[in-house]
Amino acid sequence: MEKAVKQLPGVIDASLIFTTGKLQVELDKNKEAELIKLVKSLGYSIKLQPTGELIIPKDEPKEGITTLFTRYPHLFSMLVSGLALISALTLRALGGPVDIIRILYIAGVLVGIYEPARSGWSTLRNLRELDMNALMVMAVIGATIIGEYNEALVVVFLFSLGNFLQAYTFDQTRNSIRKLMDLAPREATVRRGNSEVRLPVTSIVIGDTVVVKPGETIPVDGEVISGHSTVNQAAITGESVPVSKEADNEVFAGTLNEYGSLEILVNKSYQDTALSRIISMVEEAQAQRAPSQQLIDRFSRYYTPAVIGIAFLVAIVPTLFLNQSFDHWLYQALALLLVACPCALVISTPVSIVSAIGNAARQGVLIKGGSYLEELGQVSVVAFDKTGTLTEGRLEVTDIILLAASSQEELLAIAAAIESRSEHPVADAILRYTRKRNINVPPATDFKAVPGKGAQAQVNGIRYYAGNPSFLANRTNHNHDSITELQDQGKTVILIGDEGEVLGLIAVSDQIRPDSTVTVNELKNLGITQTIMLTGDNMRVAHQLARQVQIDEYHAELLPEQKLAVVEHLLDTKGRVAMVGDGINDAPALARATVGIAMGAAGTDVALETADVALMADDLSRLPFAIHLSRKTVKIIKENVIFSLIVKLAILMLVFPGLLTMWLAVIADVGTSLLVTFNGMRLLKVSAPTSK
Repeated sequence: MEKAVKQLPGVIDASLIFTTGKLQVELDKNKEAELIKLVKSLGYSIKLQPTGELIIPKDEPKEGITTLFTRYPHLFSMLVSGLALISALTLRALGGPVDIIRILYIAGVLVGIYEPARSGWSTLRNLRELDMNALMVMAVIGATIIGEYNEALVVVFLFSLGNFLQAYTFDQTRNSIRKLMDLAPREATVRRGNSEVRLPVTSIVIGDTVVVKPGETIPVDGEVISGHSTVNQAAITGESVPVSKEADNEVFAGTLNEYGSLEILVNKSYQDTALSRIISMVEEAQAQRAPSQQLIDRFSRYYTPAVIGIAFLVAIVPTLFLNQSFDHWLYQALALLLVACPCALVISTPVSIVSAIGNAARQGVLIKGGSYLEELGQVSVVAFDKTGTLTEGRLEVTDIILLAASSQEELLAIAAAIESRSEHPVADAILRYTRKRNINVPPATDFKAVPGKGAQAQVNGIRYYAGNPSFLANRTNHNHDSITELQDQGKTVILIGDEGEVLGLIAVSDQIRPDSTVTVNELKNLGITQTIMLTGDNMRVAHQLARQVQIDEYHAELLPEQKLAVVEHLLDTKGRVAMVGDGINDAPALARATVGIAMGAAGTDVALETADVALMADDLSRLPFAIHLSRKTVKIIKENVIFSLIVKLAILMLVFPGLLTMWLAVIADVGTSLLVTFNGMRLLKVSAPTSK
């Protein structure tokens, strides 16, 4: 279909996403009617959908016989041809009339051949080339002409059975998209004025307030403005543990509100939610051809015509030059035609890619294409940004040391009063810590910031100072030992004092993620030869964190362009390199790496757009899973390709001694296709590797 549409005048480009049944077409205006006519002539129905429109799934009727026959056209052919075959074989075993048996054979062939004949003729007429349907019809007609009615019906039945089973099993791999789409609620409760109304999600606009009751699915991306609850975000981020949500917290469409009622201020239209972006990106990822698939597609273009040429020679040469029976070698040639189409070989890669990408999406890892999926498993070096990747990305108070202050509460109250006027990240850490301990903070006046050193203010009529050690260096009780000890631990030290002395020390640091050390060790267990940390922080902090996380190498005090230079050096010396960062400050390095991996992409548009792989939650432990899945995918693709080639070669070898039969050819072709499909679908069940 993709090839036929591309040849249509007025079509600029076309791409068929087989896994979702979507045809993306860029075409001239007023060409829609010709496009629809062409697609229908190929035997398919089509419905135009504007670019960017999110399809909200409708309630589907219960699946009955009619629905099954519509979804699986080969099901009817399989049932009729199978019934005819069983009846004919039973009559023959009982010594029934030969004419009745022949009629059953022919009737079964005529009904069973209709669907492949229609498809084969459409392909031949529009593309002027043979596909498997056309080859099978030619073989069946030839078998009927030479009186091999039994063989012809067996071929029709096996072909219909194989197509039905293949369509059914491959349909299961499409569930990753279907399940994501089903997450989107069709309606939501919206507060308009003083009343609450149920509206379609397509009618909700930015600025609306949506009310979500316990047990309901959140219909939009937004910010909680009232209420408290836990939200299961597994569908979007892959997090297995529900996340607590309260005022000012962000929530995503498609996540499940568990026990409390929430009021949410809508900040994105339904087309721009994280869920809709994930759906679009998974579709696009599954449509992209991986390098191995591109190689197989090129091979297939030469393989099929070559086998057709060999089939012609098989029919002619033994008769003309070896005085052999024409009927026998024509039969061999017809059987060879059934082997000609490399179905199993062609399907071996996409079914594996689709299964792997769908599985990854369900577990909170968005892989943007087969090429990135294959490359990820081949990286030997992983480089990490520090802040927000190996660490939480937010400063926290870790130590409080009293000197002249009477209590921690007094010291924190003075510090918070001064920092309440500051926008520095250290100030935010102290204020959050003070709020958690419910400490009353007095007002501060006459605030003055001293750039690069700290700040000062009047608190309860006394001037106090808060800043780095050099800012209060002239105080009599300046404790150098405690400061040095804390700094050696990679912490930032803030001194609080008055005009004469230091009241105490407050240390803050960016906390290491709980899973950082485990992740680094799991990567080493997977065979990653080197882990590297790239940070703009100072050398002392970098050394301390690298030691704690067990990173092999670190580079500190780097600007974004210097991080890029390090990645380029690693590519030159180490080969394939993965870079893990936040997708914003690390964009140049992420783009240059073999595979760029963004952290916490569910709420970050930039991260989703710039990275090749996105970890939807702030969960670094998903990285070993993604690499493990990639390697498993490449392994299964190789298994499928090698198995397909061996079976094809073995079947072809049976031609030369004249032992090939049509039913054996169909079983080999259909059976191999089913086996590689089942093998690829194993990737739907891959889970994270266990730590050693």
